[in-house]
Amino acid sequence: MAGNDVFDDMDPELAALLGTASTESNKLPDFSDIFGGGKEGEGSDGGSRDSVDLSNTGFPVITKRLEEKGHDSFNDQNYYKSALLNEGDIAQRVHTILQKFLTTKDPKDRSVFRQQFIAPYWEFLFNVARKAAGDLPHYKKFLLRFGILHPNFLKAESRDYFSKVVVENELEQPVLYMDEWLHGVGTSKMRSSATDEVRVTKVNVQSKLQQALEKAQGKLDGTRTIVKQKDRERNEIEKIIRNRIETIYERNPMREIPDISDCLYEGQKSAAVEIQNLLKDLLKNDNELDSSVRDYVAAESEVQMLRDKIEAEGGSTVTVDIGALDSEFNTIRQMAKMTCGRQGNHFPILTGDYFHCGPNDVATRENVLTMLARIESIDAEAFCRIYKNKLNRISPYVLLIPTYGDTGFCWEPFDRYNRATSRGRIVIPMYPKNLYIAVLTAVADLRWQVAKEKASFYWMEEGLTGHYYLWFQSQKLKGDIKEFFINDYIMWMTKEAEGIQKLDKDIRGTFWRYMPFTREVKEKLKTRNLVYQELYQRDLNRAMSDGY
Repeated sequence: MAGNDVFDDMDPELAALLGTASTESNKLPDFSDIFGGGKEGEGSDGGSRDSVDLSNTGFPVITKRLEEKGHDSFNDQNYYKSALLNEGDIAQRVHTILQKFLTTKDPKDRSVFRQQFIAPYWEFLFNVARKAAGDLPHYKKFLLRFGILHPNFLKAESRDYFSKVVVENELEQPVLYMDEWLHGVGTSKMRSSATDEVRVTKVNVQSKLQQALEKAQGKLDGTRTIVKQKDRERNEIEKIIRNRIETIYERNPMREIPDISDCLYEGQKSAAVEIQNLLKDLLKNDNELDSSVRDYVAAESEVQMLRDKIEAEGGSTVTVDIGALDSEFNTIRQMAKMTCGRQGNHFPILTGDYFHCGPNDVATRENVLTMLARIESIDAEAFCRIYKNKLNRISPYVLLIPTYGDTGFCWEPFDRYNRATSRGRIVIPMYPKNLYIAVLTAVADLRWQVAKEKASFYWMEEGLTGHYYLWFQSQKLKGDIKEFFINDYIMWMTKEAEGIQKLDKDIRGTFWRYMPFTREVKEKLKTRNLVYQELYQRDLNRAMSDGY
């Protein structure tokens, strides 16, 4: 077939749809010169893997959701040609099936072509993804990021909206678009999500060293947090001791003998006893601080030793085999299916026929960060994990996939090589019916998996999952227990947080204890109903008991 025969015979309605009928310059391109196997954008840049700042207490306030003026990439008449450029025969197949899908009048044929389009398109996207470690041209970047194969498949207002979406990760948050995610894996700044090991050069020596470094870095971060905590505890104890000593030094003249100071009054005697206990606490704290500092020094030494070994093996930059990107892309394809579900819309490109989201419902980075902050303002410990009895806030990696799905989920609760301070991984579909619910399902899944891993072999007996499992069994419910939990979590966050009682009494008590609302929400709820007032009182009772 000649390179431009397909386009010369194009149906007028298709030409109008693509905006190609008005002028010769708008005509779809001659593909005779672009279905080759040329290479572009390949390569990788260095950089260390992402580290977690345990001092962060929340997500940044979003002050800019969109740019004031959009870029003009979606007005480029060569966008479609450029998107398919140099991707081989599979690009021609994608174009051919797409043309049939758009021009057919028979609904049944249209359904057939729609289904036939999906597999070749993912194969085509696979070729694009292999170049993601380099600097992708904007048209291929937006292809991966938004699923925009041709801008004219969207209405003018939608094209204008996407042109204003903030391109760069200005807030430096771990919320990443698909192209950014693949770039991170391809340049070894992120570990692959696949369960198989990333294949690298030097017989995996650098890969193993990098994994050991991540684990050591996690230990270092954890011990640093503990040292800071012990230092704060020491300062607080010393502050109280000074205050109590000042109380004891207060002197009033004795009534019977005015030139003699009076005996200690009851408050001073209590302060003296309290000082004795505080001094014991100070000594205990000092021992723990000394031990933590030694752990920190040892961890720091281990991290430095591993860094030196990595340098000796050829530098800190790990040369990743193309198999890392291949594996990650195949994993992302499975993630995309999961966001849609069996009965969902699996059409892989963005078109006006299926895109019905409002400006605040598209899972852009800024919108998702807003939703995560909203969740954390209700669920105080949504992104927290305990390490050595210290609660650390660790925001997860968030992958934004351009699908029409409605369900977010957790792919990994944490890095298996660094359980202490590594980020979990959650996935969010970009074009859901309700963005808040999509993000909630992902956070609920993260909540469940973290709690289950924490309880380990006793997940059916202890903690959040144990209490929920025992209730699940007592109700003789059937099905996936995690799905029940996720639905209850959504109810917890959307109804119970507003004082609307929708959950079973036992589940409400379990969630209140193991997934506590923020102080502000609790203070609000205790005035709404006796049910929440009783739960609030239980908190006070536990706070005064040794077992809390």
